Amino acid sequence: MQNRKTNHKAGFTLVEIMIVVAIIGLLAAIAIPNFIKSREIAQLNTVFNNLRIIEGAKDSWALENKKGTGDSTDMAVISNYLKGGTVKPAVSETYTSNDIGSPAFATCPTKLGTYAANDAISVQ
Repeated sequence: MQNRKTNHKAGFTLVEIMIVVAIIGLLAAIAIPNFIKSREIAQLNTVFNNLRIIEGAKDSWALENKKGTGDSTDMAVISNYLKGGTVKPAVSETYTSNDIGSPAFATCPTKLGTYAANDAISVQ
């Protein structure tokens, strides 16, 4: 009696590969929207933080120059009170420093969180 050696090659079948690809696609479909939402929230938090920094600079400028509510400011006036002379935008937003006593606001060209594109974002 002769022993026959069968020559089996190890590998995956087409069905097994298709199942793995489907699982990876399902995981990506779940994860990608969460990544996008997390990025939007981080960008919105950066805008809020920049607005708080601007408000602090306005307050410092007003105290140092003996100014009160209603006196006008702009970004050039308070730039000496900002670290580096400016705030770093997150998504090409523009900041507007209002009069003392009224909040600064940012206008963003993209949608961030619940704010639509070109909405005025402010911190109260």
